[in-house]
Amino acid sequence: MYPFAKTIDSLNRARLMGLMLVCAALAAAVVFLVVAGITWSTARLVNLQTGWLDTLVNWVAGIVTGVGGWFMLPVLIVLIAGIFQETIIQRVEKAYYPDKVRSDEPRFWADLGHDIRFTLRALFLNLLVLPLYFFGIGFLVSIVLNSYLLGREFFIAAAGYHLGKPAAGDLARRHRKAVYGGGFVITLLTLVPVVNLFMPIFATVWMVHVYHGVNKRGAGA
Repeated sequence: MYPFAKTIDSLNRARLMGLMLVCAALAAAVVFLVVAGITWSTARLVNLQTGWLDTLVNWVAGIVTGVGGWFMLPVLIVLIAGIFQETIIQRVEKAYYPDKVRSDEPRFWADLGHDIRFTLRALFLNLLVLPLYFFGIGFLVSIVLNSYLLGREFFIAAAGYHLGKPAAGDLARRHRKAVYGGGFVITLLTLVPVVNLFMPIFATVWMVHVYHGVNKRGAGA
C-alpha cells in the first residue's frame, strides 16, 4: 500500500535520475523567482520616505515570502511534475508493469491547463491558511490540506493516464487510505531541504505504484 522501497528503487531502474536533476533545477528556480519577484515588487511599491524603514520592510517581505514559498512548495511541485509526467509514468511502467504500457508516445506537459488551474487553486487555499500560523495551528492545517490535495492530484494523474480523470477520481475515493496516506508522506518530504527539490519525480512514481497496487487488488476481487 505504501511503496517506499519500490519508489526509491524505481529512480534507478526506470532511468529517472536525469529527469530528477532537471526537476530539481526547475523547483529551485520557481522558488527563487517567486521570492525575488515579490521582494522586488515590494521594494518598488513601498516608499516610506525613510531609508532604514524601507530597508526593514523589504527585508521582512523577503523573509515572509521565503518562508511562505517554502511551505507552499508542495503545491508547486504539481506544476513541475506535469511537464514530464507521462514520460515518468511510461518509464516506471516499462520497468515494473510492461503489460500495462500504453502504445502511444508520452506527451510533453500533457495537461498544462489542468495543472495551472490546480496550482492556482491550491495556492489560494494555502494563502487562506497563512493567518492560522499566528494562532499556532497553521502548520498542522497546511499539512492536512496539502496531504489531501497532493495525494488526490498525483493519484488521479497516475490513474487517469489509463482510466481518464473522472474514473480515476472515483478510484481515489474508494482507496482514500492509500491515496491520502501517500499524500501525507509526499507533503512531509516536500518540507525537507534538498529532498523537496526531487519530489516532483518521487511523488509521481509513488502514485504510479499505488495505482497499480489498488488496481491489481480490485481486479483480483
